[in-house]
Amino acid sequence: MSSLHISISAEPVFHLLGIPITNSLATSYVLTALLLGLIYLGTRKLKLKGTFTRVQMFFEFLVEGLYGIVESIAGTTKARLFFPLVMTFFIFIVPSNWSGLLPGAGSIGFNGLFHGKEVFIPILRGPTADINTTLALALIAMGMVQVYGFKFQGIKYLKKFFNFSNPINGFVGILELVSEFSKVISFTFRLFGNIFAGEVLISVMTFLVPVIAPMPFYALEIFVGVIQGLVFLMLATVFMNMATLGHGADEHS
Repeated sequence: MSSLHISISAEPVFHLLGIPITNSLATSYVLTALLLGLIYLGTRKLKLKGTFTRVQMFFEFLVEGLYGIVESIAGTTKARLFFPLVMTFFIFIVPSNWSGLLPGAGSIGFNGLFHGKEVFIPILRGPTADINTTLALALIAMGMVQVYGFKFQGIKYLKKFFNFSNPINGFVGILELVSEFSKVISFTFRLFGNIFAGEVLISVMTFLVPVIAPMPFYALEIFVGVIQGLVFLMLATVFMNMATLGHGADEHS
C-alpha cells in the first residue's frame, strides 16, 4: 500500500443475496465462529468430574471474576438474570477490539470503488471500529434496560418518564427520557471513538515507522480493548439495575 487510507465508514467487500457485506461485518462473522468454537472446546468436558483443560480453567476464572463484578453491582438475584447478557457483550467486544490489531487487518485488501472513488479496501476491519456495530450494541443494551424496567416495575415504570402530577415531575420525566437516548449515544461513541482512534494512531505510526514505533501503542490498545469491554459490561449492569428500582428508591437487592 503506497498511501495511507483511513475511512470512518466500513467498506463493502462482497454482496450476499444483493446485500452488501462490509469488512467489519465479515470480521464479526469470523470472530463469532471462532468464539463459538473456542467456547465449545472449553466447555465440552464440563460434565466430566476431575477433567480440567487450560481453556476451561481460563473460562472459569474469567466468568467467576466478571460475575463477582456484576453481583457487587446488582446483587445475587439480579446478577443471575443480567449476567448472561452482559457477559455476552464482554466476550464479543474484547476480541472485536483486538481484531483490528491483528497482522493484515487494515493492510490486506484490494482496490475497489467506494462512494464513486477507487480506494484501497481492507478485507478485515475491527467490528467495534465501525459505528454501526457499536450503535447496535448500544441499542440492544438500552433496549434490555427498558425490558427489565417493565419486568420488575410493570406499567409503573412509565411514571419515570411520564409523570404529570405536577410541573416539576413532568420536567424531570422529560429529562429522564432524554437521558435514556443520551445513554445510547454515550455507549455508541465511547466504544467507537476509543477503538477507531487507536486503530488510526497505529495505522499512522506503522505507515511512518513500520517496525519499532507502533509496538508501545499495540500494548496500549490491548489494554484499552479490555477496559472498554469491562466498562460496557459495568455500565450496562448499572443501567439495568437502576431500571429495576422504583423511582427514588434506595433499595439494593
